[in-house]
Amino acid sequence: MTPSLPPHTDGATLNLNELVYYQSQTVRWLPPARSVWSRLAGLHHSRQQGRGMDFAEVRQYQPGDDIRSIDWRVTARTGKTHTKLFTEDKQRSVLIYLDLTPSLFFGSCYVLKSVQMAHFAAVLAWLTLANKDCVGFLIDNGQQQWEFKPSALTKRALSGLATLVELHNRQLNQAPKPALNREVNAAQSAPLSSSNSLPLTEKLQRLCPKGTEIIVLSDFACFDATMLEAFSPLRHHNTLRFVQLFDPLEQGQTRFRGRARVTDGHETHWFDFGSKNNKSLLMAAFEQHSAQLKQHCLSQGIDFHTISSGQALLDQIN
Repeated sequence: MTPSLPPHTDGATLNLNELVYYQSQTVRWLPPARSVWSRLAGLHHSRQQGRGMDFAEVRQYQPGDDIRSIDWRVTARTGKTHTKLFTEDKQRSVLIYLDLTPSLFFGSCYVLKSVQMAHFAAVLAWLTLANKDCVGFLIDNGQQQWEFKPSALTKRALSGLATLVELHNRQLNQAPKPALNREVNAAQSAPLSSSNSLPLTEKLQRLCPKGTEIIVLSDFACFDATMLEAFSPLRHHNTLRFVQLFDPLEQGQTRFRGRARVTDGHETHWFDFGSKNNKSLLMAAFEQHSAQLKQHCLSQGIDFHTISSGQALLDQIN
């Protein structure tokens, strides 16, 4: 039985109301409730970054001050020992990277992968703001990126989500129909070129203060080894999470038993969905891709999670 769609959702296009809806759902994951991440399947092993410390002022040394905080420049200039004082940074930053390349605009049931991705991004954004932290976005269509620096202002989050809606719907009308998978009678989508990797890394580093939680939402179909490595430097001072969006058909799961035409936007072929061999090919290709991704995350200490576009989002994270 197919689950009912969330409010304001048609499963293909996006509108701001369906993303704002999740603002009312954040109470599900606020403390003392379990976090969103603890409810998702995957690898949970990245180290958590502590709160940062903000410089407050310099004052004359007092007994009991930590000698490691002595400001030697001020001490030399004044001839009296001075100490730096710090206050704990109470706000953390969350940066959500959203992949809007053509392979995300696919769905065999329930909603498109891109729609499920947008809904999860909305959950993360509203939950971050509910925790009094800062949220930002980097939206990438493979050719251009749109940046939204982390902010604790609701209007800034709404601006980012509104841009996501606009770009998604524009891309939906322009995107070629993506292939079911890279192994079945179709040319692979070209991976994001390595020339894009350096600018992307620099943008993320510029957007992310130390201690940022960077969440990468994608199906990773267009991520080659160079693209994956572009994120590695970010994990040294931040928490890094990969979330793989997938459609059940990519695993060979479908009730359809007939033949249909499938295309990658360049070539079109007939595909027999009732063939056990074809379903096995789909599943094997998906499992190989996921295994490589998991291995990369394991070797880099990156948390890895999966979300299906064929099930209600709240059922997967609640």
